[in-house]
Amino acid sequence: MLGARGAALAGWARAAEGTLGGAGPGWAAGLRSLHRPLPLPGPGRSAAQRDPRGWQEALAAAVAALREGGLVAVPTDTVYGIACLAQSSPAVRKIYSLKGRNGGKPLAICLGDVEHIYRYCHVNVPEELLQDLLPGPVTLVLQRSEGLNKDLNPFTSLVGVRIPNHAFIREVAQACSGPLALTSANISTRASTLTVSEFQDLWPQLSLVIDGGAIGDIQSPECRLGSTVVDLSVSGKYTIIRPGW
Repeated sequence: MLGARGAALAGWARAAEGTLGGAGPGWAAGLRSLHRPLPLPGPGRSAAQRDPRGWQEALAAAVAALREGGLVAVPTDTVYGIACLAQSSPAVRKIYSLKGRNGGKPLAICLGDVEHIYRYCHVNVPEELLQDLLPGPVTLVLQRSEGLNKDLNPFTSLVGVRIPNHAFIREVAQACSGPLALTSANISTRASTLTVSEFQDLWPQLSLVIDGGAIGDIQSPECRLGSTVVDLSVSGKYTIIRPGW
């Protein structure tokens, strides 16, 4: 009998009418029609080493769904998030609609590596500071550059930057051609989520749900605080906008 992962992969492969990772005809539509989480292989950050094929299959599915303009739920180092391509205006509008918010409440961008920050932000702090803080459970608020999609957070000159300390989301970001827009996997008025079942009502609006298991202690309110948001946009100063876990 197929396990949960095998059944999910088999269903996606059939729906896509092509090989997994190949983005054949009907790939994105097939993903959207199934609404079934794709489990990451095994717990912990060493899963890529224990089951490299399963890890690469999940990575390929996530990247394909994002490139099709979809929304993908992913585990991070703090809470579950929902990602899309930040440079795609239609995808950004989808994520605003799903969250039940307008462009006045900003989305963060997620990058795979510290050096990519300089493409999309004006940085006025030493690189050593960025390397000390990232990857990690922090969002750094910086002045945005002209290279970032103007439809992302159109009412502010600032943008929050995330490089989570979670191998899967970082590899997804590295595999995409530009930044991801990233927000927590919940409606704006509700608590952050630590398991995929906690945002099951959002699954029909998502192209893909990556199930990385429970993130932290689901009984602990502190684990739902998300990242610490730090404003580094003013040279020589910092402000903690939101304490995180």
